[in-house]
Amino acid sequence: MTPPRLVLASASPRRLDILRQLGLEPDVRPADVDETLLAGEEPGAHVRRLAREKAACISGLEPGALVVAGDTVVVRDGTVLGKPRSRDDAVSMLVSLAGRDHEVLSGLAVAGPSGVHDAVTVTTVRFRDFDQAFVLRYVETGEPMDKAGAYGIQGLGAALVAEVSGDYYSIVGLPVPALLALLEQAGWRYEFGGLSPAGPTR
Repeated sequence: MTPPRLVLASASPRRLDILRQLGLEPDVRPADVDETLLAGEEPGAHVRRLAREKAACISGLEPGALVVAGDTVVVRDGTVLGKPRSRDDAVSMLVSLAGRDHEVLSGLAVAGPSGVHDAVTVTTVRFRDFDQAFVLRYVETGEPMDKAGAYGIQGLGAALVAEVSGDYYSIVGLPVPALLALLEQAGWRYEFGGLSPAGPTR
């Protein structure tokens, strides 16, 4: 049985890199959905909703394909930290996270002929105790400006991190264990570079 086409409903180069690391080469078709946090919406519900909306949006345009979509937010003391609006905003976010724990929530959805399957992964990150001068030098690199929470753990932002508890790939934006579980729910098992029909373990 020939596996369906895999489509990534995201413009994120980091999500694409993770799929390619797994030996999967998806078509890329970003979903255009409103990512505004709804009034009273909890962070977990927010990332789940957006992942489902993105997956469903592209699935409707790609019949028969398996569509992967995700959304990631950083949460500090119950407050969602999105992408910084300015360099000053990035500095403020990072200073507020120094020496403390925060959570990274990644919503993931896989849509296909069997419907939309979703999951939310929560990972705890502890930052080193750094000063504002250190933050300013990082922000000057430009790396934080398109990333939730104003840092990229897979890049220069690794220097901010003291400890990770949970799935590292969830922080990057595509939790691998959740992805493999959702693919199985959609009827396909990951086979180290490809997909095969899911069934009893051989």
